[in-house]
Amino acid sequence: MLKIAVVNDSLMAAESLRRVVESVAEYKLVWTASNGVEAVQRCSEHCPDIILMDLIMPEMDGIEATRRISADFDCAILVVTATVNGHAGKVFEAMGAGALDAVNTPVLGTSGLSEGHDVLVHKIDTIAMLLHSKPYRGKRPAAALRAPSGEGGVPLIAIGASTGGPSALREVLQALPPESGVAIAIVQHVDEQFSAGLTAWLDEHAPLPVRQARPGDRFEAGVALVCGREDHLVLSADGSLDYTPEPRRLAYRPSVDVFFNSLAENHSNQTVGVLLTGMGKDGAVGLRALRERGWITLAQDQETCAVYGMPKAAKELDAAKEILPLGKIGPRLAEWAEQASGRGGEKQ
Repeated sequence: MLKIAVVNDSLMAAESLRRVVESVAEYKLVWTASNGVEAVQRCSEHCPDIILMDLIMPEMDGIEATRRISADFDCAILVVTATVNGHAGKVFEAMGAGALDAVNTPVLGTSGLSEGHDVLVHKIDTIAMLLHSKPYRGKRPAAALRAPSGEGGVPLIAIGASTGGPSALREVLQALPPESGVAIAIVQHVDEQFSAGLTAWLDEHAPLPVRQARPGDRFEAGVALVCGREDHLVLSADGSLDYTPEPRRLAYRPSVDVFFNSLAENHSNQTVGVLLTGMGKDGAVGLRALRERGWITLAQDQETCAVYGMPKAAKELDAAKEILPLGKIGPRLAEWAEQASGRGGEKQ
């Protein structure tokens, strides 16, 4: 039985969410709260598996409530708000504070059923699968212990992130020079409908251009490409980017592991792999594949993670060559970028 809580100051929205939760036999509504202060208190009394969190509330908003609950309690938070697109900046702040995803609040229809019911149930089921998922093993790259020659392509910084990722990505990108001479690729766990908003938000805050990766794109020095679909971003053998639905049953969509493993197989120049804050274990196996190819691999430390899941898995697999606080990851990457673009073959 999946224990679910609702935090919303609107009686109509709370009723709509209650009906959605009670319509699924495997869900149990354990409590409701009308603001963030009450939600934090209720968590101390009975911590649910998932919280459906509103953004705009009196006394304490959903961003601060998400930050406090994520720091002190072991539960997943899904932002459920009236207009996700209208509150894009706040949505990404909440995701930076620890929320997993966001969805529009279902609307009560004349029949009594909530419009948006199926979308919300799909989100909840995906999070439930994520909470119990195993790491993706995938296909091990050929010649896994031999680094590529360093010829061909552009030096690359590849970053994977999940819960807490948007604000962490913003801080890392802000530390990179606008003309770094290296390419950046980002896979952030986020619903496809919010990917364009996330990309625009990062582009607004970063000193270098940030745009969504398109099929057929190639890595470009000084440009950050963000996975823009629910399908997995991969690097093909010819050096171009593409999207693939396979493997379909992964809880992580898009998957950092799938992307990192494709880099280990097909990228022929210097690479730094980075795994930032996030729930679950996605990216750890792929990061290890990159390390086995001879590339530098970094993971965020426990103290600065919104959720210490993915970096923890990387540490347990000895996938990360360096474990750093968030504030030092950007400067470390800037240092590496200067070396990689200025002296070509240097990897250490």
